[in-house]
Amino acid sequence: MKLTIIQTGDVPAPLRPRFGPYGKMFETMFDNTGQGFSYELVAVSEGEPFPDPSRLQGIVITGSAAGVYDDLPWLEPLRSFIRVGYDSRTPMLGICFGHQIMADALGGDVRKSEKGWGLGRHSYDVVRRPGFMGSAPVALSIACSHQDQVITPPVEAEVLLASEFTPNAGLVYRNDAALSFQAHPEFADDYTLALAEMRRGKAPDVVVDKALASIAKPSHSGDVAGYIGQFFKRG
Repeated sequence: MKLTIIQTGDVPAPLRPRFGPYGKMFETMFDNTGQGFSYELVAVSEGEPFPDPSRLQGIVITGSAAGVYDDLPWLEPLRSFIRVGYDSRTPMLGICFGHQIMADALGGDVRKSEKGWGLGRHSYDVVRRPGFMGSAPVALSIACSHQDQVITPPVEAEVLLASEFTPNAGLVYRNDAALSFQAHPEFADDYTLALAEMRRGKAPDVVVDKALASIAKPSHSGDVAGYIGQFFKRG
């Protein structure tokens, strides 16, 4: 199965020599599931044209430094791409900004949260278990890095993961072919730490320090990658 990675942002330039390009993180995550995916990357934030979503086997919309409220030339075409992909029932995954823009395109409300920065490893209650997540534990701990949140999900979405800090942290959609997470299962721990440290001066020191300490908590990112792999394979 070929996954088309819609790249909407990249690893920050100061961290790129150490951690490489963002798309590679997704490829590594999916390769580690052992499910034999292939990939193509479309860097829409750099002006590459959108493919026809109805002709794709699977779609992954990445994270980004952008917000859904920004004035960027590729945002409205991305919303149209999401809507056509949704109506075509092409299996589609959104991560962080991808989670937010999917919700925004499909009728939800996304804003910069008054709660501030979410950094490090956060734990989310599993409030729904579709078939591909049938083995999920009561909570999942995954890396995150965001200020924006889905405030109100689209009517087509049901909450999958939730926490006090991020009540709409995971969404599964009623077309049975769309899934999104606020957190980043594709992040390795060293990148999560470097990214949190990079936020110092923008996020309060106490938030950054708590984020750095949180990496001692066991990660469920590999489990989440497996659930996502099952989501795509069943599609």
